[in-house]
Amino acid sequence: MGLFDKLFKKEQAIQLPVINVADDAVVAVADGEMIDVTMVSDEVFAQKMMGESTAFKFTGDKVTLCAPANGTLSVLFPTGHAYGITRNDGVELLVHCGINTVEANGDGFKLLGKKQGDPVKAGDPIVEVDLKKLSSKYDMSTILIVTNPNGKAFSFLDPCMVQRGQSIIR
Repeated sequence: MGLFDKLFKKEQAIQLPVINVADDAVVAVADGEMIDVTMVSDEVFAQKMMGESTAFKFTGDKVTLCAPANGTLSVLFPTGHAYGITRNDGVELLVHCGINTVEANGDGFKLLGKKQGDPVKAGDPIVEVDLKKLSSKYDMSTILIVTNPNGKAFSFLDPCMVQRGQSIIR
């Protein structure tokens, strides 16, 4: 980082190792614990009303949430609390970070340069989440939902520790 970058606080892009997975893969969005979605504090998510789902718990002050699949960033809420990926086969996935975090109006979420409509690879950074700030007010469970299975069956792994880019479907 040069002097001008320090003076003007130029943002550095988050660099994470590249993940290469098949186009039909669904992977963990960050390192953490995959939990039973029926245990989250929101009935819509817990009862899988939006589709087959799983959930994650992350620790630490901040976490970088990544694309769960190869495809297109088809939805990106300006608040950063949720985003969707449409795979090339038409399967649609939604990542929702926290319960009721839309109320934070983006405070505690930092978009990482991707824009709605951009192509993404599984593991590409999408949003940085300030867990320390947000967890004082919100349940910070992160839910991954298959909102449109496009005729395919999905079954998530049982609760376990996961690493970013690890396959989470059977």
